[in-house]
Amino acid sequence: MKEIKLSTEVALDTPDWKIDHHTKILTIGSCFAEVLGSQLGGFKFDVLNNPMGTVFNPLTICKILDSAVEGKRPNPALFLQNPDQIWLHHDFHSSQWATGQGALDAQLSDQLDEIREFLAEADLLVITLGTAYAYRHRQTNLIVGNCHKLPSDRFIKELLHFDQIAIAFDQLIQKLIPYNRKLRILLTVSPVRHTRDTLPLNQVSKSTLRLVAHRLSEKYKHVDYFPSYEIMIDELRDYRFYKEDMIHPSTVAEEYVFNAFARTYIEAGSLKFMNEWASVRDTLAHRPQHGLTPGHLKMLKSLWSKLNAISRNLDVSEEMEEVERRIGEFPGM
Repeated sequence: MKEIKLSTEVALDTPDWKIDHHTKILTIGSCFAEVLGSQLGGFKFDVLNNPMGTVFNPLTICKILDSAVEGKRPNPALFLQNPDQIWLHHDFHSSQWATGQGALDAQLSDQLDEIREFLAEADLLVITLGTAYAYRHRQTNLIVGNCHKLPSDRFIKELLHFDQIAIAFDQLIQKLIPYNRKLRILLTVSPVRHTRDTLPLNQVSKSTLRLVAHRLSEKYKHVDYFPSYEIMIDELRDYRFYKEDMIHPSTVAEEYVFNAFARTYIEAGSLKFMNEWASVRDTLAHRPQHGLTPGHLKMLKSLWSKLNAISRNLDVSEEMEEVERRIGEFPGM
């Protein structure tokens, strides 16, 4: 009988490197960077996950990483106060806020310092590019990361040119090489479609980002590309793999892409642990149907023993404390 395939599979090149639970990973970029970082963190990898919040355009990603490495402070000309008296900054996501400009400046500076310190020891930097469209702040003539819902006449929307993006990444990579010579960079293009740009122009945007990623991976041996975008639009070419907004990948799609990532980049020992940890997480999520029974107490003690064995290699103190709290709920314990 003839084999029937119902989707086009994306070929994944086997890299000459792998990550494990000793690998330090920094993710930055679009919301897909946060999804990937959360998935890795959920399996107890050492991840600093999108620490400045979602960053959509590539020039702002480069600016943030450059500021961290160079020890630069947030641009004082880009602070703003919204109608609710909340201070924000145009280079950073709205999740970065404070009730005073000085407090926000200190907060952002501390986070940039955290990125700099983590980058110095990191093994892998995952950058997810969201869109080649960006907004130029008219008052300062600077490309910014977030408009924070200010009137549109204060900004100029631009489609970034391939050369603009490529030059910014070249300059960043040249700084990162001497800063941390063991650092590998993994580029991805977000599978989230920016329909506000219109679907035709979203394709122009994604094509620009994909070409930049391709050229950088050709130029630098320590830069690779993971085809999350291609997996979404080819292997998962069906609206059932999207959330209700028809823009963001569904939970099933996110897990499918993560599984492809794991098979490609995670070494066998860590993959084995991930399967074991998935069972531990399921047990942690279990709630007894019949209350504090002897059987449930036995299960909790067995779970604590498993966590205690894992704790020799990984930090599971939070999970152990949770199990101890539940055991303490039993009479006489």
